[in-house]
Amino acid sequence: MAADLAIPAPARAVRASRARRSTVRVLAIFGRSVAIFIPVFFVATFVTFALRALSGLSPARIQLGESATTEAIANIESQWGLDRPFLVQYWDWFTDVLHGQLGTSWVNGADISTLIGLGLGVSLSVAILALVLGTVLGFVLGTTAALRPGTLLDRAITGFVTVISVMPAFVVGIVLVEIFAVGLDLLPSGGYVPLEEGGVGLWLAHVILPALALSFDVVADVARQLRTGLVSAYRENYVVGALVRGLSPRRIFFRHVLRNGMGPALATLGIKFPSLVGAAVVTEWIFGLQGFGRFANDSAQAGDVPAVQGVLVVSVAMVVTFNLLINIVLGRVTPASQRGV
Repeated sequence: MAADLAIPAPARAVRASRARRSTVRVLAIFGRSVAIFIPVFFVATFVTFALRALSGLSPARIQLGESATTEAIANIESQWGLDRPFLVQYWDWFTDVLHGQLGTSWVNGADISTLIGLGLGVSLSVAILALVLGTVLGFVLGTTAALRPGTLLDRAITGFVTVISVMPAFVVGIVLVEIFAVGLDLLPSGGYVPLEEGGVGLWLAHVILPALALSFDVVADVARQLRTGLVSAYRENYVVGALVRGLSPRRIFFRHVLRNGMGPALATLGIKFPSLVGAAVVTEWIFGLQGFGRFANDSAQAGDVPAVQGVLVVSVAMVVTFNLLINIVLGRVTPASQRGV
């Protein structure tokens, strides 16, 4: 309070005005994003639900086999409400989705929301850690290369990220298991221990290898996008003007170059996170994890259409939510977005 009183009244008014403009800007970005994502989500759920009709699959075929009589099939489909009009079925299903109810499995009669929740916790643990590792390493490499453009260090980093960008996650996973689990015996080769059961250490020991295997692609994309954005920002006239005014290189980098050059790298993260959860199916097999991707694969192979629909709905929701967050961060951080450019 004393510090605020020490600030002159005009300065406090300017600060308050900037805070109000920042809040209005974030709310405007949020409103525009929601206005776009709501119809996208609605259309995506409609297409997702239509998969059952297009697939020709039926719970009766799964439960009774191919020798089921027409009458038996009709009875079971009636029990599942599949004899009602398509739009009525969709609306009932969609309203249940809005309440977090994704239906019942055709295979075992279990609640799909519960089944997905069990696997999603595993996949999110791996995906979030992979995103953090990839973002941190990518920002370090991209920034280092951008600060030394055209040098041997820049070329070495560019070559390194090019190599790791073409390495499949399952190959990286196998190599990591051979080195750290089999060769050095430092980490477990598979399995999963929830954070609330084993603590941070045991949880991290089980997810670090699959997270590293998935993070390579994130590292490569973030490093390349950030290097390109920063090098481009350093060539702008406002950076030359800052140099002429005598601003320190550190202030120029953090106040001008980084804020204007990090936009493409942040936008890349909006695409990478959902793909990490989806791509985890291969690494989950390698590391013996019962995650979201493996559940989706098992459900598809079993012809469990409601489970597959639930997986798709959750995937769409994650894509929409994460991109909404990225848009808000972009609008808050990058000056070009704040100007509406």
